[in-house]
Parts: sequence; structure tokens; C-alpha cells
Amino acid sequence: MHPTDFTLAGAVAALEEGVISAAELTRAHVEAIEALNPRLNALLTVTAEHAMEAAKGSDAKRARGEAGPLEGIPLAIKDLFCTEGVQTTAASKILEGFIPPYESTVTSKLKRDGAVFLGKANLDEFAMGSSNLTSAYGGVLNPWSRRNDPDARLVPGGSSGGSAAAVAARMALGATGTDTGGSIRQPAAFCGIAGIKPTYGRCSRFGIVAFASSLDQAGPFARTVEDCAILLRSMAGHDPKDSTSADKPVPDFAKACTRSVKGLRIGVPKEYRLDGTPPEIEKLWRQGLDWLREAGAEIVEISLPHTQYALPTYYIVAPAEASSNLARYDGVRFGLRVAEKTSDLRDLYERTREAGFGQEVRRRIMIGTYVLSAGYYDAYYLKAQKVRALIARDFREAWSQVDAIVTPATPSAAFAEGENSDDPIKMYLNDVFTVTANLAGLPGLAVPAGLDPQGLPLGLQVIGRPFDEETVFAVGAAIERAADFKALPSMRAGA
Repeated sequence: MHPTDFTLAGAVAALEEGVISAAELTRAHVEAIEALNPRLNALLTVTAEHAMEAAKGSDAKRARGEAGPLEGIPLAIKDLFCTEGVQTTAASKILEGFIPPYESTVTSKLKRDGAVFLGKANLDEFAMGSSNLTSAYGGVLNPWSRRNDPDARLVPGGSSGGSAAAVAARMALGATGTDTGGSIRQPAAFCGIAGIKPTYGRCSRFGIVAFASSLDQAGPFARTVEDCAILLRSMAGHDPKDSTSADKPVPDFAKACTRSVKGLRIGVPKEYRLDGTPPEIEKLWRQGLDWLREAGAEIVEISLPHTQYALPTYYIVAPAEASSNLARYDGVRFGLRVAEKTSDLRDLYERTREAGFGQEVRRRIMIGTYVLSAGYYDAYYLKAQKVRALIARDFREAWSQVDAIVTPATPSAAFAEGENSDDPIKMYLNDVFTVTANLAGLPGLAVPAGLDPQGLPLGLQVIGRPFDEETVFAVGAAIERAADFKALPSMRAGA
């Protein structure tokens, strides 16, 4: 077996048994990055020397009997997480050269448990996008290709496209991501891997560059549901540095993956059956429900009546919060500063932000500033918050009928560069199945479950009650076992 072919759980076992060393495992992934990253552009910063140093340290710790749960496991870190001493850009020119003097809580926890960081993964600028084409450092290429058009450059999804592509291409055993409206689940589905957005508050947001503070949540990508469960246990936990962090115990999520789903009630929201959904998506959804029925679960049709308002609500709330959060990038305190030919302080702000922010970021700042303005606050932002409360109430009522909800993860397979990018509304529609979980603060898991007619991966989504990731993992693992998804992208390490 090539070292990059291990699952994360399999790599942990191999390290414990001495089948492979952390240095050998890390070297194989560094070599994969050297071979593939020039084409994929999945990693913006590669920290190969630091990774090899950390891997040798992990081998020494294991020899002393001091190994952590993730000791020697090579991971990619989305370039939205502050990493002490390593450049963090949020894929924006305005943060180019910014080297944080501190570590995010999530990455601190991963380091504490022995993880080895390979580098910083590409993303949509400030996590704003569904394609990873808005990065100031170039888009990420999906390692999968269409059967009838292998030369088409497919997007990996966004915003965490670099993280998803790195894991799918066997450049890392796992990766961190963030999910504001689907930015873990959509790229996971597009790249044929698993990814979970946990409950809002399950993982600390301290040290993560903010997009929309009431929606952002960190989570892991990995090759299997169990691997995601292992990573989430290390990433989760209360953090006094984050006022929205939940003070709740962190269960053994991996153990939940072995649970039976017999007797569980699985909800099917009738509002998610959209006109124009491709037949392969509908077919996969029905197949997923059949798998769960065969495993002993009961399928229950439910109604989430305010679902139709989720996308417009999200695209008012998220830009509003973004316009507020991104006000800190002014060319004075840190990051880019365009001071040439400036006449006054306001001119400095305007020149810096014009040069530093990309088109999509500027678009969302303008939308957000508009809906928060004095004349339109009540008409847009306040109304959106009221609808958001109704969406959350729909889910609360649904939990009296069902234990989890299963839907498609995306409305299509991965699309090619240029197919949707000229129409922002089409791009926003990629989040149609995922934004409700963010608006309601619920956990959502994407599981690879099949292929479309062009051989591209398709995923199913499991949504659960707040802080009930265990049931989400149990249902996701049941789908994973039944689907037996073994397809691999053409572009990967060891191919």
C-alpha cells in the first residue's frame, strides 16, 4: 500500500503498530504535494521543513510512549486559521504577508494531539464563494475529471476547495475547513470525500478570520466518516476566548459511527424536492433513503415551510456581518497599505480596500452595507433575522417527529470553471441544500454516495439536532457502508 492510501484511522493504527513511521508518512505526503500542487493549486503555503521536523518529533514521542490521538498525522489547514509564525492570507491580497503571532484554538488543539501541518490550503477570498475561483492567488482545480471531457477544469467547490482537493488528491490525510453556508459540505461532495459542519459553538472560532460571525463554524474534511469523527473530537471543545463557544462535553464521535440506525426516524423535507433538480440527484437521494430503510430506519416526510426563504435570508445576513467584520481591514493596523498619493485618511482606506479586496468580497461588502443602512435596516436585515428565527423554529418542530434529516448535499456535481462564474445568482444557488443548517446552527455531514453519468462524485447530506453529532455520524456511516464508495479521482498521489 502506498503511504498516501491510508485512511486517517488506518494511518493511526499503522503508526501504533510500527508499520510506518510519522516521518515516512509525512514524507510521502510532502512528495505528493510537490508532484500535484503545481497543477491543483490546493495549498497556498507549503511548510514541508516544519512538517518533517514535527514528524520526527512525533516519532520520538511515540517511542517514549507519549503519543497523542493524532500523533504524526499529516493535515492541511485552511488558510483562514491563524497559524503562529506561518503566513495566513484568507486568500486575499489585503492580508498578503500577514504572519500571526498566535495560534487559532482549533489548530492549537490539533497540534496538542500530535497532528503534523503540511501547509495552508487555498480558499475563496475571505471564504466568500462556492467554487474556490475568487481566491486572489488563483483557483483550485478539482482532481476529478469528466469522462466525456477530461480536459475541462472542474471546480472543487468552495469556500474550502483547497482543503477538499488536498484530501481527495491524497496530498493530506485530513484538513480543516470552515462552513458559513455550505463551505465544508459542498466541496466535500464535489471532491468525493466526507466533511462535517458541527453545531454552531462546538468548535471555537478564536483565531479564525471572520466572515459572518453568527454563521461561521470550523469542521474537518477526511476520506471517511470515521476519519471526520476522529478529527472533530480533537478540534471541538469549550474555549473561554470565544463567547459563542459551547461549554459541552465532547463525546467519542468515532464510537458513534458503529451505532445501528435501526429504529431511527429519518426526515425527508418535501420542500427540498426542487424543480429542475437533475435526475441523478433525485435518484441518489431515493437510493440513500432506501439504504437507511433496509438498515432498519423509518423514513418520515416532514415539512420545513420556510426553506424557500433560506437563500435570500442567508444572502442578507452573511453580507451584513461580512461588511462589519471586514471594516477592520483599513490599511492602518495590519495587512496591505496603499499610501501612495493619498490625500487624507479616508483616501488611504479607499485605496487600500480597492487594491486589497477582490470583486466578490467588494460585492458582499456593498450588499451588507446597503442592508444595514439607516433607510433599509428594517426592510432587509431585521426582516431577514425574523425569517431566520422561523427557519430555526421549523427545525425545532421537526425534531419532535424525526431523529435526523437526509437531503442531497448539492444540486449538481462539480461544474467547470466559467460555467456559473459569470452569474452570481447561479453561484449562490449552489448553497440551496446547505444554508438552512447554518441559519439554524445545526450539524450537517456530507457523505460521498455515488457518481453522476460523467463519473463525478455526488454526496448526500445528514442534518441533526443541535449537539447531536453522534446521530449524524451514525446515519452518515450507515450511508457510507451501504454506498461502498470506492471511486477515486484520476489526479492523486499513488495513481
